[in-house]
Amino acid sequence: MTRKPMPERDDGPRRRRTIAVGLEERAQTTQDFAVGIGVFILAIAFVFAFLPSMLTPYDGSVGGAETAQADRIADRIVADASSGTANELNSTAFDPFTKEDLSEGLALRANESGDVVFDNVNVTVEDLEGDPIDTDELAGGEQYDGQASASAARTVTVDGGECEPACRLVVRVW
Repeated sequence: MTRKPMPERDDGPRRRRTIAVGLEERAQTTQDFAVGIGVFILAIAFVFAFLPSMLTPYDGSVGGAETAQADRIADRIVADASSGTANELNSTAFDPFTKEDLSEGLALRANESGDVVFDNVNVTVEDLEGDPIDTDELAGGEQYDGQASASAARTVTVDGGECEPACRLVVRVW
């Protein structure tokens, strides 16, 4: 589109008129629309992703003390219930760790009378896929419900042949 120069008037040069562009010459393109909607959807996704974490209370994190305690308990169980072969558990020597109250056997923190235990412990022997072994003889402690906990695991075998080729001793402390 070319413009013709405006004719001069006799009262002096006239300022050029602004040419208005109609909708048929300039409109929102498909690419503009797609970019705008994409930015809008990303902004909404960002708000929905991070807003719940700002509104919910903070979950109790697990510190280094609980991690060290879980590691110490796992080492103690492997040492105390060993059958003499490296990392092989004797099922009869594992019996003290199958009780629900493990505070005395594992020297857990408790009040002076011993009726309130401050540390919750769960000891479980699982297969390599993470499923607990189907016997009650290889689990003990408090019920673990998926809460935040420190855990320590050891690869072990059991002398009764219940773990082929091996199992994991998992100790969780919360």
